Amino acid sequence: MGIKLSILDQSVVFPGETAYDAFQHTVELVQKAESLDYHRFWVSEHHDSEQVAGSSPEVLISHLLAKTERIRIGSGGIMLQHYSPYKVAENFNVLATLAPGRVDLGIGRAPGGLPRSTKALQQGITEAATLAEKLNDLQQFVRNDLHAEHPLKGLRVSPIPPTPVDIYVLGASSASAQSAAESGLPYVFAQFINGDQSIAEAAFEAYHAHFNSDKGTRPQLLLALSLIVADSEEEANELAGEYKNVKIHLENGKTLTVGTLEQAEEYGRQTQAKFTVEEKQAEITRGTKETVRQKLLELQQKYSIDEFIVTTSVKDFSKRLRSFELLSEAFAESLV
Repeated sequence: MGIKLSILDQSVVFPGETAYDAFQHTVELVQKAESLDYHRFWVSEHHDSEQVAGSSPEVLISHLLAKTERIRIGSGGIMLQHYSPYKVAENFNVLATLAPGRVDLGIGRAPGGLPRSTKALQQGITEAATLAEKLNDLQQFVRNDLHAEHPLKGLRVSPIPPTPVDIYVLGASSASAQSAAESGLPYVFAQFINGDQSIAEAAFEAYHAHFNSDKGTRPQLLLALSLIVADSEEEANELAGEYKNVKIHLENGKTLTVGTLEQAEEYGRQTQAKFTVEEKQAEITRGTKETVRQKLLELQQKYSIDEFIVTTSVKDFSKRLRSFELLSEAFAESLV
């Protein structure tokens, strides 16, 4: 089985750069990814952040589709808890009509920001549907196939694209894996957010155990991971050593991954709850193209991974591009 390689870009605003710079890098990177025959290119959703520019994936996807010709473009992901499934379906039906067969709709479960931005995004909502209910509605809307018992039966989602978007569920827990499985959808485990191997294994097991094949689909397991490829092991380790993983543990048992210690402390202040902060070295797969190739092949074989989605947050943009070039070279014969 060949390996599918894809990219998740978060439009990070590094020190000394502007949001404009970050978006220009995203455009250059998607064009490089297309020239290197990467399978898909996804962009993320973050709110109220000076470090990440991508607050509106739908708008950015539209721009990237116009700047490319073949590569699939999508969201990694849309934070469905904040939005109307009907409106999300409309947005992505427009995109899929503009670029048939090239649009992915990745759905995330995280808030995508601090409590303040969640409050702003959900202003006026009094009785929010559960994420499972929204996901079920979204699947029906994108295919214009509302069940007979649906209260909005007869509603159309326009425009109707030649090919409906593909929906993916993103997450980093057994709960998200089970949600994807019960919906009969592909599942993307975000190892770059949760590097705990035992949790990843539990999520993979839950996905396969609960997969609903009645939907006429088959399980598809994707692994999203931080990765840095360099011309030497020493350079790869040096680039990876700059990054930390910061988690905030709330007194209600909830744990969230944030970008910096300052964001963790601000999150705690906004929730007005007791919390603790954990900082440790980020979980990054790194090395030369030979060693990284071997590591990915081992992960693929061990967990039956269908596709790897790679995120590479290296400050030096030339070295970021070089990492993706080397990764492509590592799998030149099996890249599909």
